[in-house]
Amino acid sequence: DSWARKTSTELDNLVLSTLRHPSIYWVLAIAFYIALATSGFPEKYVNYGLKIIYILIIFSVSYATASLLSRIVQYYIDRSSASVPAPGLSRAIINILVLSIGMLVIFNTLGISITPLITALGVGGLAVALALQDTLSNLFAGLHILLERPLKVGDYVKLDSGEEGYVVDIGWRTTRIRKLQNNIVVIPNSKLAQSVITNFNMPEKRMSLLIPIGVSYNEDPDKIEQILIEETLKAAREVPGLLAEPKPFVRFIPGFGDFSLDFTLICQVEEFVDQYLVQHELRKRIFKRFKEEGVEIPFPVRTIYLRKEQGD
Repeated sequence: DSWARKTSTELDNLVLSTLRHPSIYWVLAIAFYIALATSGFPEKYVNYGLKIIYILIIFSVSYATASLLSRIVQYYIDRSSASVPAPGLSRAIINILVLSIGMLVIFNTLGISITPLITALGVGGLAVALALQDTLSNLFAGLHILLERPLKVGDYVKLDSGEEGYVVDIGWRTTRIRKLQNNIVVIPNSKLAQSVITNFNMPEKRMSLLIPIGVSYNEDPDKIEQILIEETLKAAREVPGLLAEPKPFVRFIPGFGDFSLDFTLICQVEEFVDQYLVQHELRKRIFKRFKEEGVEIPFPVRTIYLRKEQGD
């Protein structure tokens, strides 16, 4: 442990912490193995005992190896700038592969032929597949998500069914999304694979924010454009999440409304959730500036003409 603490990497600490407890059992198992092999017990019972110890060692080594590889994968995921779409599913695949190899070694130790076993599993697997149709569809959908990468942990997404939030985990059966209200939505992978997904982190986190603004027909459009850009650039230095680059701009769109000149302010925010604070602050600042400049903000007006009928 003292040597591991002196190194610059945490990988050796990870290996030691994972293998510390299993290694104690391995030493004891080897001691029992040697003691039993050199004992004076009948050969028949000695062979049974040695096989049991050997099987336990193989299973323990397989389990420890799967745990170590999973922790190493998670270690590099946490340190890497490259995003892994489904760390939970990746760890599950590693565990299944390593433990499957361990079971094959155990079968070989017991003298069990693999070929008849595979044949039996093929026949029984069909019945299991029919019984676990939904579970298997979720598993393969999870693999599809892992390979296709439509989303990854940490992305802010919105589904066509209305759920939206941060992806916190993609498992072998379900995907978990944390909503802004801090609730977790659990979605089966098969449903997720069939959904229309809007990923607000692709191709990048930065996104455009469009704010509609209406003023009176008495106002000068050039003056309104200048005020909006000035207030946005000033707010970019003070409001978290609002970007000064790319520069904000104003478009006279939609244009001529029923009772107002309608503009659209376009600015950039760092990520999707920043838009709420940015809109809040910008609207307050623009409203205050309009009052200082004497800019009129219109409200709906209807003019009613009363037609006088003849004979009244």
